[in-house]
Amino acid sequence: MQTLILIFVVLGLATIGYMSGRGRAILVSGGAPKTLHSLPSYYGTYSAFWIAIPALLVLTIWLFIEPKLIQAWVMGGLPDSLTGDLAADRLGLLLNDIRNLASGNIVSRDVDPALQAAADRLITLQAAGFWLMVALVVLVGIGGFLLARSRITPDLRARNSVERTVNIILIISSLIAILTTVGIVFSLIFESFRFFVQVPFYEFLFGLNWSPQTALRADQVGSSGAFGAVPLFMGTLLITLIAMAVAAPIGLMSAVYMAEYADPRFRAIAKPLLEVLAGIPTVVYGFFAALTVAPFFRNTGEAIGLDVASESALAAGVVMGIMIIPFVSSLSDDVINAVPQSLRDGSYGLGATKSETIRSVVVPAALPGIVGALLLATSRAIGETMIVVMAAGLAANLTLNPLEAVTTVTVQIVTLLVGDQEFDSAKTLSAFALGLVLFIVTLALNVIALSVVRKYREKYD
Repeated sequence: MQTLILIFVVLGLATIGYMSGRGRAILVSGGAPKTLHSLPSYYGTYSAFWIAIPALLVLTIWLFIEPKLIQAWVMGGLPDSLTGDLAADRLGLLLNDIRNLASGNIVSRDVDPALQAAADRLITLQAAGFWLMVALVVLVGIGGFLLARSRITPDLRARNSVERTVNIILIISSLIAILTTVGIVFSLIFESFRFFVQVPFYEFLFGLNWSPQTALRADQVGSSGAFGAVPLFMGTLLITLIAMAVAAPIGLMSAVYMAEYADPRFRAIAKPLLEVLAGIPTVVYGFFAALTVAPFFRNTGEAIGLDVASESALAAGVVMGIMIIPFVSSLSDDVINAVPQSLRDGSYGLGATKSETIRSVVVPAALPGIVGALLLATSRAIGETMIVVMAAGLAANLTLNPLEAVTTVTVQIVTLLVGDQEFDSAKTLSAFALGLVLFIVTLALNVIALSVVRKYREKYD
């Protein structure tokens, strides 16, 4: 919270710098801005950049270095009787206890004078470090402001400097996004490789039994350690098909109605209401599925003599389909509206009715975009977790019966990473293998969607 306040202070200084720099540019021009190389606003932005960028860089470096320095000072001041020959993990636990004691939380050991002194030292260092950070950041910002103000002259190429700075910021932002993606991919590949060293690749992809509980002791029972992921893939596919069977026709027909039939006043109200579905948290959909939809399907099945599980793929798929209706509807509506009116007028001129025009002209012209919308919605359905957890269960059943309980890849990833299993076990590492498969599938769907749109997209004048 204190760091956030400091960031707002820096932004406030940058705003003051903008106004001062703009005024300074007008002043040095003698009241004739036309004599300046750039517009006065560029000089203001130039000053704001000289304040905000160095100050924020110093703040970022400080936040990265300060915790390590404080940790070294606190741990270095501990007596040997407290640290002894502790291993690295035990030292980490000791440091965590010191932090908890300093913040008033519960610690995992008795509080002795040495531990209390370390906590007091930590509080003192953190307070001193914060005020030193504030002073350093503000001084750097003021120094940047004075430097920028001294450099403002009618011949200063402020616009060139501002545009070059913005270009560098955009490049750095793009690199951060790219490097983050690359880091995620390599982390998945590295941990998946460690998993496949313990479990054969073919067993994971083609095995029919999923029971990732591995034995922690030699005499432990009930831990088969089977990692055949086919039941997970089938469960994911089943729920996704049900979801798309709900979302595709409803979303597409609502898009056609909104684009071609709806009155503008009705569209102005109905379209935002439909898109509200996309903003509802998935856990709310999960509650709706578990408390309303699943009992409804179970009671209906009992009434007609069907055995419907309390947690079923049907309930999860239907609610998930409702959730992704806005994805299909909104994207398809935009694509249909992009079809030129001249195509409709030409169809009407040939004697076609409105429905015939939509069926034979509008929808075929918008088909690439509609296919892309469906594939993107499919990717969204594959990656959903909360609805499946609450409505379909955790049972890895190999079945195509929508009335039975199933589970998906995303649910198992969450389940595998919860608990006290060691990180080097095949059970935990299997989550990364599942994540890699999920990443490849969703990436392939997105690539196919973009390829379809680009290949079959019609360009109209």
